[in-house]
Amino acid sequence: MSKPNYILAIDLGTSGPKVALVSDAGEVLGCEFEGTRLMLSPGGEAEQDPVEWWDKVCVASRRLLDRGLVADERIIAVAVTAQWSGTVAVDARGEAIGNAIIWMDSRGARHVAKLFDGLLKVEGYDVFKVLPWIYQTGGMPGLSGKDPIAHILFLKNERAEVYAKTHKFLEPKDYLNLKLSGKFASAQDTMALHWLTNNRDLSNVRYHPGLLRRSGIDPAKLPDIHKSTDVLGTILPEAARALGVGAHCKVVMGTPDVHSAAIGSGAVQDYAAHLYIGTSSWLTCHMPVKKTSAKYNMATLPSAIPGRYIIGNEQETAGYCLTYLRDHLVYPEDALGTGAAPADAYERLCALAATVAPGSSKLIFTPWLFGERTPVEDHTIRGGFFNMSLHTTRAEMVRAVFEGVAYNSRWLMEAVEKFTGRPIDALNMIGGGARSDLWCQMHADVLNCEVRQVKDAIEANVRGVALLACVSLGLYAFEDIPDKVDVQNTFKPRPAVHKVYDELYQEFRNIYRAHKSIHKRLNSD
Repeated sequence: MSKPNYILAIDLGTSGPKVALVSDAGEVLGCEFEGTRLMLSPGGEAEQDPVEWWDKVCVASRRLLDRGLVADERIIAVAVTAQWSGTVAVDARGEAIGNAIIWMDSRGARHVAKLFDGLLKVEGYDVFKVLPWIYQTGGMPGLSGKDPIAHILFLKNERAEVYAKTHKFLEPKDYLNLKLSGKFASAQDTMALHWLTNNRDLSNVRYHPGLLRRSGIDPAKLPDIHKSTDVLGTILPEAARALGVGAHCKVVMGTPDVHSAAIGSGAVQDYAAHLYIGTSSWLTCHMPVKKTSAKYNMATLPSAIPGRYIIGNEQETAGYCLTYLRDHLVYPEDALGTGAAPADAYERLCALAATVAPGSSKLIFTPWLFGERTPVEDHTIRGGFFNMSLHTTRAEMVRAVFEGVAYNSRWLMEAVEKFTGRPIDALNMIGGGARSDLWCQMHADVLNCEVRQVKDAIEANVRGVALLACVSLGLYAFEDIPDKVDVQNTFKPRPAVHKVYDELYQEFRNIYRAHKSIHKRLNSD
C-alpha cells in the first residue's frame, strides 16, 4: 500500500489564517491558527493588513511543520483558500499598497449605484443598464458596495493616488498565491464577484470588453484568468523557506472559501446542498445551469468544478453574533464587566442555551448586525432583541441568538429552494457552528430538514482546497470526493419543535418588513 501524500492547505479567514496538513484521503492531520486584526470604522470601512496575513501564515505553517507530523517529501503541494470578495492593491513588485479592503466594506456603494442609476428601476437597478451585466455574468454588482468592483471604484474615485500606483488588484487568495509563486493570477471562480467576466461559456471565462468599458476600470489592472484546477508552478525558494516546506512543492490555483467549503462538505453533486455557519453563513449547492435572481440577490457563478456553477449567496453575521454576545454582553472588558472571556466561552454559551426550551419564551433575535446580503440586500438593516420583558433571562437571550441565526438560515433556504425549483430535504452542515450538536438540531427543527453534521466541520475549507489540489495534481476526480468526507451525526427535525419555531419564524420575517424603513432612515448616509 502506497504512502499518503499531503497538501499544506492555507485558509485565510476574516479572523486569521489557518494552516493545515491534509492527506490525499481527506484526513486533516493537524492545523495551526494565527489571529489577525480587523479594522472597522463608521462609514462602512472594513480593512485588514495583507502583510500581516502573510506573516501570520508563515508563523502558523512553521509551528505546524515543526511538530514533525509527516516527512517533508510527502508534502507535495501548497493550496490556498481565502475570504472572498476582497481587494488588495499591489504594485509591480507585488508589494501591497496599504490595507486590503475586505468583503464587509461598503464604501463603494455610491459608485456602484451610479452605474445603474436611471428612470426605470427594479430593485434599485435601471432595467436597461443592468441587462448586459445579467446576460454576461449571470448577476450584477450588489448595491451594498461590498463586491470587489465597488472596492476598486472606491479607490479610483476617492483614493486616486492608490489607484494610479496599482499594478494589479488581487483577491486575498491571489495575493497569497503571488507570495507563493510570483504570479499575478486568478481563476474564473475567484473573479466572478468582480462582475466583469463573460460566464456563459464555462470553458472560456474571460473579461468582457463592454462591461469593462461600462465600469471604467482599467483592464490592465486585473490579473490573468486561469482555471481553478491549474497548477501555478513550483513554490518560490524564499516562500518555501518562510513556510518551512520543501522546494519541490507545487502551488495550485486554489479557490475562495465558499467554493472550498462546498468541496470540503462533500456535497459536490448537482443540487446537493450544504450550510456553512462561521463568522458569516451561506446555504448553497452546485448547478449545471446559469441563472440569476435580482429579487433574492442570488446568481449562479462559476464554481471550482469544471463545467459547474455554484449559487452565490451570503448572510453577513452568523457565528459573529455569538462573538458579539460574548464580548459585549456576557464577558465585556469594561469597568462594570467581568473581564476577558474564558477559553471555553462558546461551550458555556451553548450549555446555557440548552437550559431553555425551544422558542426562548418567544424572544426573537434578528442577526443583522452588519446589514444583510441575501435573501435581501440591505446594508442599513440592523439586528436586536424583540419581545423582551422584565421576565426575560440571560439564558433566553443567549438561546435566542442561536435561534435567530437559524431563522435567518431558513429565510435563505426558502429563497434557494425557489431559485433552484427543488426542495431541500437534507443538507451537510459545516463551519464552526456545526460543532455544536445543539445548533445542528436547532437548524433541523427550524428548517424542517435533515442536517448532517460533517466530521471535522470546522476544517471543511482546508479539506476542500486540499481535495481540489489532489484533483489538480491528477490523483483522483471530483466524483470521488464524497467518499472522502465523513458524516459524524445526523439530526432529524422534530415535528412538535418545528411547530414552535414555525410560528416564531413568521414573526421574524414580519420584524424585517416592519422595521426596514425605520433602519433605512436611521442608517443611510
